[in-house]
Amino acid sequence: MKHMTNKKTSLIARGLLALAFVASGTVALAAGNDLPGKGVTVLPLKSSLAEEAFQTLLVMRALEKLGYTVEPMKDLEPATEHLAIANGDATFMANHWSLLHADFYKNSGGDAKLWRKGVYSDGAVQGYLIDRKTAEQYGITNIAQLKDPAIAKLFDADGDGKADLTGCNPGWGCELAIENHLNAYQLRDTVTHKQGSYAALMADTIARFKQEKPVLYYTWTPYWVSAVLRPGADVVWLQVPFSSSQGDAGNVDTQLPNGKNYGFQANQEQIVANRAFVEKNPAAGKLFEVMKLPISDINAQNLRMSQGANTQQDVERHTDGWIKAHQQVFDGWIAQARAAAR
Repeated sequence: MKHMTNKKTSLIARGLLALAFVASGTVALAAGNDLPGKGVTVLPLKSSLAEEAFQTLLVMRALEKLGYTVEPMKDLEPATEHLAIANGDATFMANHWSLLHADFYKNSGGDAKLWRKGVYSDGAVQGYLIDRKTAEQYGITNIAQLKDPAIAKLFDADGDGKADLTGCNPGWGCELAIENHLNAYQLRDTVTHKQGSYAALMADTIARFKQEKPVLYYTWTPYWVSAVLRPGADVVWLQVPFSSSQGDAGNVDTQLPNGKNYGFQANQEQIVANRAFVEKNPAAGKLFEVMKLPISDINAQNLRMSQGANTQQDVERHTDGWIKAHQQVFDGWIAQARAAAR
């Protein structure tokens, strides 16, 4: 009887052990699904614009949640960013402007080497603005009016008699559009395109505005400038006399759905990644496709940076705070990414 009991106990033990193996296999499979990026290293890029860190870090946080090892983001200018990602020297960028960076995308190998799908942030606009006071006093609504030396001189900050346009850093892409406009609208003789550090130039522009001096500048959204110099209240958008685009875009129609023409098409910001990486990592690809960030949230975070909360720790706190406030949305992205890996 004792022998039978021992035999029965042995059978039960073996059965429990088998169940344990099955259970551990199921746990391992679940863990694999939860962390499809385990063992894979990712290198993010952004431009020298500090305000792009927030959007980039949010993608990094999501990738980490999927198990990817994410290296600190590196700074390169947009043309070089696209090339580095195409060549596999980096993994992704979160601030590709679908129209403004179209030539960078194409020249780096296009869809054969790069990947983009979905819209990370929609409705990005850009163009030229002047202070509302000067606009109303002199009836200025169109940048072509600056062909008149008397009008242009109103915006002369350095005393050379020409309007000083706070413009765009070389290498960003927007500087090419501005240079094209100066030619197309015959503004070379009356307008100077001021380039250098955009943040420093805008600091001077804002200081002039606070001194109630006329200002003329280029900007875009999402960015903090429009939270400080508020379009419609402090400043007004200038229209252009006709559409004129540089590069392969040709003379595309830049009129916006509201009937205004600021010289630039409304852009979408997309996540661009290395195509080979996405093909091997469907979870990351699905994540890049489904992530969406409202422009108003980017503007709000960028404004906090402009007010002094601009260290790496600040941006990390802002990003983690956004995730906590939108936990359900964030978890939804992760769930869709994990499902794509199964």
